[in-house]
Amino acid sequence: MSTPPKMEPAPSGWRLAAGSPSLPEAHRSIPIRKEYGFWRKVFAFAGPGYLVAVGYMDPGNWATDLAGGSAFGYSLLSVILLSNLMAILLQSLCARLGIVTGRDLAQACRDHYSRPVALGLWALCEIAICACDLAEVIGSAVALNLLFGLPLVWGVIITALDVLLIMHLQNKGFRYIEAFVIALMVVIGACFGLEILFSQPDLRAVFAGFVPTPEIVRHPEMLYLAIGILGATVMPHNLYLHSSIVQTRNFERTDAGRREAIWFATLDSTVALTFALFINAAILIVSAATFHVHGRTDIAEIQDAHRLLSPMLGVPVAGALFALALLASGQNSTLTGTLAGQIVMEGFLNLRLRPWMRRLITRLIAIVPAVICTALYGESGVARLLVFSQVVLSLQLGFAVIPLIAFTSDPKKMGRFVSPPWLRFLAWIAAGIIVLLNVKYLMDFSGATAWLSRHF
Repeated sequence: MSTPPKMEPAPSGWRLAAGSPSLPEAHRSIPIRKEYGFWRKVFAFAGPGYLVAVGYMDPGNWATDLAGGSAFGYSLLSVILLSNLMAILLQSLCARLGIVTGRDLAQACRDHYSRPVALGLWALCEIAICACDLAEVIGSAVALNLLFGLPLVWGVIITALDVLLIMHLQNKGFRYIEAFVIALMVVIGACFGLEILFSQPDLRAVFAGFVPTPEIVRHPEMLYLAIGILGATVMPHNLYLHSSIVQTRNFERTDAGRREAIWFATLDSTVALTFALFINAAILIVSAATFHVHGRTDIAEIQDAHRLLSPMLGVPVAGALFALALLASGQNSTLTGTLAGQIVMEGFLNLRLRPWMRRLITRLIAIVPAVICTALYGESGVARLLVFSQVVLSLQLGFAVIPLIAFTSDPKKMGRFVSPPWLRFLAWIAAGIIVLLNVKYLMDFSGATAWLSRHF
């Protein structure tokens, strides 16, 4: 058995000596040669951003976007746009952290904070991953139910077998995982491109929806869904995932090489997240154009949307395309969620196990709550669970975002690659918005709960 590669010596700003890198079996496995031209480097660096973008179009987004579109029309498109801009900013910081320091965010937290604090952050991150996986697994199970009539609990169990798919693909090479994920993203994009054509939305209203309005903050029900959208878009575990998988590229470990790697990795994630913006906006637009416009403001369950799409649009294939895209989204998200769980557990706990054992443990931590919740609540509670899971994600977000911004703003940890002042300013503004929205949500929780009882 080969010895895993060692990380580079720690810069002076780090407290602990560097250990083994994230995902050691894939670390620096994709060459970036000096003689590559611009477009070849674009292609060589492309991939990690798409694995991250998967988390920004998972089934949790579907639940919140469907509910937001049917209840409030196009008004919450501005929240999707704002969330996506925050995601682009924060994911660029993740790439910077991983490329410059050779640490993922979990390893950086374990290095910087005391053990009790690091363990607390790990526990919070595991809760977020469980909430995220709950949405992803339930989404896949619902899709299997819609397409093949499979009971939800069996769908959850079948979806859990994605760990075998990861092991098979990663044995072939990390590029195979990236190719599989991108292929499923193309399927999702094609399905929703057709759904938009079928629903024929009002383009002026769509563009107006991207402009923020004060009503979103004043209206407790809208704020609840807005925070759900925020939690579904800016995913806590994606920050850990991205800072790890950018290290699969074997770029030159010089200042020039790192600077180039940061640029190309940021381009990769920006393009991928722009595609995710299209998917998220498309879900809400289709919901608004199909349901809200016709007075169906109560559509909050994926099953209802699937059942009503074809008859309301007059297109028999619309419902099947919706379910197919949901299945592709759920499978993609569970795959990347399993990788994120592995990275988080290894990074925070410095736990080294065989790859199959690591993935099995992280999968069980996330899948068991999903099986229990699905068995207890069944179809009637799926929508409530999906939206609530996204709010849990949003409430956990600050515990990942604040350390990320602090580390990349510290010249002792980042050296000459410390975030410039304008980037730090924007990052802290994004963190402030996240925290303030969450505080406002907690204050209005009772009003939102009453609304959920009426609509779910």
